[in-house]
This record gives sequence, C-alpha cells and structure tokens, in this order.
Amino acid sequence: MVGKLDHIGIAVANLDESLKFYTDILGMELHGTETVAEQKVRVAFLPVGDTEVELLESTDPEGPIAKFIEAKGQGIQHLAFSVPDIEAALAELKAKGIRLIDEKPRYGAGGAKIAFLHPKATNGVLIELSQRG
Repeated sequence: MVGKLDHIGIAVANLDESLKFYTDILGMELHGTETVAEQKVRVAFLPVGDTEVELLESTDPEGPIAKFIEAKGQGIQHLAFSVPDIEAALAELKAKGIRLIDEKPRYGAGGAKIAFLHPKATNGVLIELSQRG
C-alpha cells in the first residue's frame, strides 16, 4: 500500500528561527515555504535523501499545530507515507477497521492530497497518507 516515507512533519513555534538550525547548522537546503490556509499552517520543505523534513508553524492559535505544541511542545508531529492512490488506500484501511481522521482526502502542502489516520489506531503515531501529482 505505502511507497516511501514522504516526509517527517515537525511542529515548530517559529518557522524562521527553526530554519536557521536546519540550513545554517545542518546545511540542509530550503526548497520553499508555503502557507496552507485550510490547515492553518505555514510550512517549509527541506529535502534529505528520498524524503523531506517538513517544518510546520501554526498561523492560528486554535490551529492543530498550535494545539500540538501547547500539549506536547515542539517536535515530531507526524510521519507521512506516499501512496499511489489515496482514495483506494483509505478504503482499504477502513475495510481493515482502521480508525481514520479523514475519510476523504484534503488539500495539503505542495499540492498533495492528504489524509490522516487516528493515532489510537496506529500505536500513538499520527500517520499521514500523501498522494502527490
């Protein structure tokens, strides 16, 4: 069902400050930033090998990233796996009894179709499915 690890989502309080560590200290290359109003986030993409680090800053104090940071602090918020057909993947997971946050895909950063699986069904890890292109 899943292809590769698409990206690792990291919740940050200040995107610009956090980028300094990844670019200036680790030497990673920034491949752009984007605001996704629907998700209430501003994101930055930093490719590493065949995957990316996705830094997520909340644009709204009531947004999911702000709530995550409030509850758990900054850090890894989700793992995203690529799938070739997100609708088929969601149908298969639902048929297997996996609890979904999103039963239908929604718009994500980079033009991807995304959907989240409930952490209670994934041993406490927020899993995102991502279909690009």
